[in-house]
Parts: sequence; C-alpha cells; structure tokens
Amino acid sequence: MKPVLLLIPGMLNNENVWQHVLPLLPRDWSVRIANVLTQDSMTSMAHDAWKLLDDLKEDQALIIAGFSLGGYVALEMLANPKRQVHGAALLSTSVLPESNESRANREKTIAAMQTNFPKVVEGILKFSTHEASDAELDALRKMQLAIGCEAAVRQTHAIMGRSDHRAKLSTLTLPLALMCGEYDRVTPPDLTRQTQLCFPHATTIWVPTGHMLPFQQPLPVAQCITSLWESSLPL
Repeated sequence: MKPVLLLIPGMLNNENVWQHVLPLLPRDWSVRIANVLTQDSMTSMAHDAWKLLDDLKEDQALIIAGFSLGGYVALEMLANPKRQVHGAALLSTSVLPESNESRANREKTIAAMQTNFPKVVEGILKFSTHEASDAELDALRKMQLAIGCEAAVRQTHAIMGRSDHRAKLSTLTLPLALMCGEYDRVTPPDLTRQTQLCFPHATTIWVPTGHMLPFQQPLPVAQCITSLWESSLPL
C-alpha cells in the first residue's frame, strides 16, 4: 500500500507553495495539504492537520513534510502523535524554542504588518528568496497579499507561542530528513546544525538556495520526501 503524504505550508503560504513539488512526486501517492491560515496556535494547527488523516487505514504509511512554520507544526505532531508516522521531512525550520530576541523582532514585525502590510511583504520576499526570477516573486507576492495581514498576525503569534519539545523529540527513531538552504536568512544554517543535535540519526541535506525550498528548489525537496518512503521500507 502506497503512503499518504501530508504537506504543511509555511507562514503566508497556502497549497501553492508546493505546486512545483507535486508533479515530481510518485503519482500513486495520496497527498493531503494542511491549512495553517485560520488557527492561532501550533496545537490547533497540529490538531486540524491530524483531522485530515482521520480516514487512514491502520496499516497505511504516513509521511509528513513541513516547511518553515509547517515544520513547527510537524514537530508538534511528532511530539504528540495520534498515529504512527513512517517518515518526516523538516524543511527550512528549527527545533529550537523562541528566543527573547526573536520574540521581540516578531512583535515589531506584527506592528509593521498592521501599519503597512504590502511593504512588509516586499521585505519578506527579498529576505526569504535567493536569486528569484520576476515570475517567482510575482507568484509569491500574489499568494502572500491574498492571504493577508490577519492570517499573518495569527501565524506569528502561533510561532511565538510554540512549545519546546526537544526532550520528547530526541527519542524519535523514524526516518527523518532535515533540509536547509545554504543562503537561508530566515532560518539560517546554524539553526539546522543545532537541530541536528536533537536528531543525530537524521539525514541533513544542504541546498544552494534561500529559505523558500519547496518553491525555488522543488526537485531536491521531492527527492528528499520520496527517499523517506524508501528508507522506511523493511529490508
């Protein structure tokens, strides 16, 4: 039986952030994409993501891939599992809790978004992409502006309030992949290196890009996810 794949978007992202990854995945997989736009906490995001999987058969394999904020949601799911997970990919994310400095910066970002959201979006585009084409920037801009300020503020509060699950997560033995852009300024490589300390058995993949891995580097993302399924199979 082929696996179910749960994809979890990042902040100010919807299903469109995975649009270039989907055609590169095995066609017979069942793919679900979580909605992380309406909730105000990681716990509620994880709860709603689990609900998408209520119909899975007991022996059906499940792979989870979370990008950025979606990685935080994936970690929440792994720390409090409702069923067995057979592999997980954590893309452009970190297992570390919120620092005081980061929390203060997010408070400033919230104030800026509520003052001039389009201006903040332009800053996010510049900070999160690497050598992006005009077409890529236009697509991301359209998506983020459509999602809007209210959802962005909710998501930011959820990020600030996320739990530190390192003690629970350090005991995981499932196939796990960490992927980071070498030029990521949102979740810099050092955060991935610190995340490696929590998951010493994980495979770490470095990609010559910025933060927006699924959108700008879909092929290595698809290959990473597919390899998780293959590594979960019995020898």
